[in-house]
Amino acid sequence: MLCFFYFSEGVLLGYGNPLLDITIQGASEFLDKYDLKADAAILAEEKHMPMYDEMLSFKDVEFTPGGATLNAIRVVQWLLEKPHATSYLGCISKDKFGDILEKKAKDAKVNVSFQYTDEAPTGTCGVVVSGSHRSLCANLAAANCFKESHLDKEENWELVEKAKYFYIAGFPLTVCPSAILRIAKHASENNKTFCSNLAAPFICQFFKDPLSQVLPYIDYLFGNEEEALEFGKMCEFDTEDVEEIACKASLLPKENAARPRIVIFTRGANSTVVAKEGKVEKYEVIPISLEEIVDTNAAGDAFVGGFLSQLVLDKPIAECLRCGHYAANLIIRRSGCSLPPKHNFK
Repeated sequence: MLCFFYFSEGVLLGYGNPLLDITIQGASEFLDKYDLKADAAILAEEKHMPMYDEMLSFKDVEFTPGGATLNAIRVVQWLLEKPHATSYLGCISKDKFGDILEKKAKDAKVNVSFQYTDEAPTGTCGVVVSGSHRSLCANLAAANCFKESHLDKEENWELVEKAKYFYIAGFPLTVCPSAILRIAKHASENNKTFCSNLAAPFICQFFKDPLSQVLPYIDYLFGNEEEALEFGKMCEFDTEDVEEIACKASLLPKENAARPRIVIFTRGANSTVVAKEGKVEKYEVIPISLEEIVDTNAAGDAFVGGFLSQLVLDKPIAECLRCGHYAANLIIRRSGCSLPPKHNFK
């Protein structure tokens, strides 16, 4: 069990795109009706909008507060166990899905401070499970409406000032990069730790400018192998070697040069690559058989959450990685980013 005395409430703050994951056991008829494919992840189109209400009629429908950053923050909160060790900012609507998302996040003991909008409904992600296959259909909706003005509220900026660590996955770069940059600069100027994630290949492909603006402030940069390759292309590293990309990424210009950037690239069942000051180390993951894998969705979020839970306790990087691998190994044995009541990480 982790000790409560090494950190304060609100030690870690996240900002992300909050989504309510709605999970059903779906028949092929439902997939066909909404033109969904097994094991595909897509953004919702107009034809998909009725599906979210229809999913409520299914037996054993499950609701999980989601979105990449919130997934990671919930994992951190679960591992640290102290209520409100983490805080989270994002945008939802005051509707039925928003009410469920907010309640579930608060039940997880995350201190959420949502911005509310009337411009769009709360973001949702329909998860249709058929056997070992999962089809994801995300409607960002209200998550796209976050405004930097939310940081101007005294109670929200107090959360920023209270935090010692920050985690913002790359997805909000498509929504409000100015808010990310404002938080990142605060972290750098106050010698705090700012962590981010490449999140998805399209971030490097289509949002190079906002990512490049934030990059000099990133102390810990996470990504998977596919994202690392796209990052290498974005930066014109002229290599497809993930270790070399990590090395070069660690040496890119940084505002707070006294704090070297650490780059962490996961590679599925292969060892995790960690680069610092142009040098690479590799850390083995926990072995797992194909038969034990239930769902690999959110494995990366869980890894980051496990890592951050030890980082805020000032543990060595090897221990941070050990907990990251523990959390990822646990999540892929479960459906979605769902967590048992207690952890057994020691």
